[in-house]
Amino acid sequence: MKASSASRADMEAIVTLVDTDDLAACAPGAVDALRRLDGCAEASGLEPLLLALARVRASQLNGSALCIDMHARGARALGEQERRLYLLEVWRETELYTTRERAALAWTEAVTRPRGAHMPDEVEALARLEFTELELVHLTAAIVAVNGWNRFAFALGFEPACDRAPAPARAEAALRAGAGATADRRAGRPSRACTTRDDRRAALEDAADGRGA
Repeated sequence: MKASSASRADMEAIVTLVDTDDLAACAPGAVDALRRLDGCAEASGLEPLLLALARVRASQLNGSALCIDMHARGARALGEQERRLYLLEVWRETELYTTRERAALAWTEAVTRPRGAHMPDEVEALARLEFTELELVHLTAAIVAVNGWNRFAFALGFEPACDRAPAPARAEAALRAGAGATADRRAGRPSRACTTRDDRRAALEDAADGRGA
């Protein structure tokens, strides 16, 4: 089947599942709710780097590649050190983080992966030495928001953007791999296709614009 036979509606149906901007377009209320939570945290006076670390750590726990990539880039833009990003998963094993950051990271982990019905006493005790009640509310808002984004990414298959080849070559490669996968399925063979979501989306974009062959 030629790429030009793919309709704009087909392309938009898949784009909705891979683009956060399209998520905002189709479900503005849900996205606005998360953005308001983020906005509360951003306007609270909490240190931007501390919030960035909390967002990266929550995303690591949830296995969200898109959110790890996005928030790690944001932390770098704020001046965060590469070493501290590399070691964030094992923050307890290094002295690179301040006591306040450690309290925030422990709080982030407890909110992201709750165990039992209450915040662990030791986590709460440390947090209350470093943060006011209002600061903890705002820190929690940031953690709840990033967990929400992580779960959207998980449920809808959001992935980090890949570096792309020029449009015609990209579309051809994606469609060729897709045709191979179809042939494999019909022959009862395991699929050998190895395209990314970006490749498949690009193929549909190019096809809908009449560039496919």
